[in-house]
Amino acid sequence: MLRLARLAPELRSRTANGTKLHRSTRHLCARRFSTREEEPETFEDFGDYSIIFPPDPVVWGVSHIKPRTVPSHIVRPPYAFPGGDAADPPSHQNSSKIKLGGEAEHKIREVALLAKKVREFAGTQVKIGTTTNTIDSAIHEFIIAHSAYPSPLNYQGFPRSCCTSINNIIAHGIPDERPLNDGDIVNIDVTLYLNGYHGDTSQTFLVGDVDAPGRDLVEITNHALERAIAVCGPGVPFKRIGNAISQVLMGKEYVVSSQFTGHGIGKVFHCSPWILHHLNDEPGIMEPGHCFTIEPAIIQGSNPRGWIFPDGWAASTENCARSAQAEHMILITENGADVLTR
Repeated sequence: MLRLARLAPELRSRTANGTKLHRSTRHLCARRFSTREEEPETFEDFGDYSIIFPPDPVVWGVSHIKPRTVPSHIVRPPYAFPGGDAADPPSHQNSSKIKLGGEAEHKIREVALLAKKVREFAGTQVKIGTTTNTIDSAIHEFIIAHSAYPSPLNYQGFPRSCCTSINNIIAHGIPDERPLNDGDIVNIDVTLYLNGYHGDTSQTFLVGDVDAPGRDLVEITNHALERAIAVCGPGVPFKRIGNAISQVLMGKEYVVSSQFTGHGIGKVFHCSPWILHHLNDEPGIMEPGHCFTIEPAIIQGSNPRGWIFPDGWAASTENCARSAQAEHMILITENGADVLTR
């Protein structure tokens, strides 16, 4: 909040309509966001793109956003009922282990396959001039047409059916009326609930003619995800995931966000194991039946820090660098690891 208050008025007026900023203006942004007065200024060139800021005037929270409706016949997660818990009950957040070879495995594979289809459908909606709210509406209708519930809707009060994170937004961007600009990158994070299980996946899409740094960012993000998946299997420490991602980024001008993690998934949206994408020494071993997401958010430059918009959800990089994310669901089997959303 304090960083938003320190933002220069002349910078806010120049970016309210999503116009692109030149490199020198982005340096001003980086200086304005810095919370370390003793830190020397660094001038990193992140490329040519629009910076996303909160709306002006600032609106706090999301109570002004009317959630979409879901037909009564669609089976909902417990948090989606009026008066229900805002999220998964704490008692259900301790495990995501699936019993292999039975109904649970069949259902988790089924919902993951549908999540993949929704992600691919979302990619077809990404076009210059299309608003993220329009994309969210299309995704919402696609999900309910397949008799599933869009998991983000009403989760801890989130007002939309997917997350759309553009350029400098790391995660949890709320779909709105801003049209996608030529040169944007946008992550669309979709999760849905079908037959009692959640499926979760995301991808960062290119909008029109994206500059070389933006394309490189998306490419290395997908590469980092694949390298992380490649180390998974029964008996493997979870910390190998963060190590694999760090190896991909070593010596390059990128950093992985440590503020957001992957997570176990199944009957509940978020549960253990919690998947750290940065170097770590956390305990825990992958076991047959573990089902979880790997979803690294890779950021340009060397600053991994982010801050939350006044809406309480969208997380921007601190220095306005771009961030890209990609996500798959992984099921550990007796002999290896299956990527359920590929």
